Amino acid sequence: EFFEEDVININVGGLRRRLSSSALSKFPNTRLGRLLSCDSEESILQLCDDYDVSAREFYFDRNPGFFLYVLHFYQTGKLHVMEELCVFSFCQEIEYWGINEFFLDSCCSYRYHERKLESRHHNWDEESEVSSVDTSPDEISDINHDLLRYSTLRCGNVRKRLWLTMENPGYSIPSKLFSFVSISVVLVSIATMCIHSMPEYQEVDENGNVLDEPILHKLEYFCISWFTFEVSSRLLLSPSPRKFFKHPLNLIDIVSVLPFYFTLVVDLTVGSDSELGNLGKVVQVFRLMRIFRVLKLARHSTGLRSLGATLKHSYREVGILLLYLAVGVSVFSGVAYTAEKEEDVGFDTIPACWWWGTVSMTTVGYGDVVPVTVAGKLAASGCILGGILVVALPITIIFNKFSHFYRKQKALEAAVRNSGKKDPEDVESISSHDRDSEALSESSMGRGSPDRRGLTPGSHHTP
Repeated sequence: EFFEEDVININVGGLRRRLSSSALSKFPNTRLGRLLSCDSEESILQLCDDYDVSAREFYFDRNPGFFLYVLHFYQTGKLHVMEELCVFSFCQEIEYWGINEFFLDSCCSYRYHERKLESRHHNWDEESEVSSVDTSPDEISDINHDLLRYSTLRCGNVRKRLWLTMENPGYSIPSKLFSFVSISVVLVSIATMCIHSMPEYQEVDENGNVLDEPILHKLEYFCISWFTFEVSSRLLLSPSPRKFFKHPLNLIDIVSVLPFYFTLVVDLTVGSDSELGNLGKVVQVFRLMRIFRVLKLARHSTGLRSLGATLKHSYREVGILLLYLAVGVSVFSGVAYTAEKEEDVGFDTIPACWWWGTVSMTTVGYGDVVPVTVAGKLAASGCILGGILVVALPITIIFNKFSHFYRKQKALEAAVRNSGKKDPEDVESISSHDRDSEALSESSMGRGSPDRRGLTPGSHHTP
């Protein structure tokens, strides 16, 4: 029997205290309470780090400052928060000692749960801010692995530098020149499409069909040739063709050139739009898809990529915004319909009032439909004020996420730029060093504090 006497000695990180078995037995589910029921050395070592049978002393390699709060708990049955510890560390300590947070005294309970809730919100924000262009270690590691693939390819070093020149505008002076030319071609293409829609720059043949102005036609072919060159070069130089077709920016590049070739094939094989009927309308839709070329600017703009990542990972906030707007539009539309249905001013049905409600809630205010009665104007005032509040609520969260993604995108660009300037062997050695460092860190954390006073399980020496 290990506990014949009424007093046991506890040593926590060098802090020695004597505790009565009767005090510990009041809380049998705690770690020290379960220690009383141990009947073998193995079961004791499952609860403490070391022990001395002759001195009846049990050693715990934990925070000695927090153990004073544990002693107070066994004496009074109430637990208090240790201000020097963060919420996460405090939770770890009480979990180790087997003390439930329900034992927190009323003076500390509210403050503890408030800090815990703030910590959870912070963690939720960090988890939700994960982007396809995130600068997490995994993302940078993937970039390093992609660069290492060039070492196994023919002319790998040249292909790597060409790929970085096309992908990262800040990599070198040639990459900046390439980025400038690419942006200029995109802008010229957009300007050409806009000018082509103006009647003074359109020509009509003898059959009444609209023809492209010769200079604009040549500019369009030049822009398409450049876009095709870009897509083809990136595909040929990409370290992983499978990843190439999964990247959103590459898909935008492909979509920006496909409509041209589709309409070109249709014109050469079938005929003009006027001879195609419904298929001609499809061709016209594909021609309108040229407007997606403006999205190609995202490849050269950190702000546009950050905006895309923000919208992608702000679906919760956007969903809440749409929900608030839908509720507000439904409520105020019903009120406006009831007040204005007899006035014949455009509020004839509730669905017709939805347009007015949407315009008013978003504070656009076209003025095409306006209430004329006092009740209708009061409803409109409430709708406008409610719209201001509804729109303003999620904006701060979305803005904070945009700032977060913008910083991460800039950091990722710097990581790609720095990785590209290293030799593959250097990148591989750095990645290996990082993995070894992480493994060493995890191993050190698992072993705990090295200050064990020379004690090992089963040594049976007095601490």
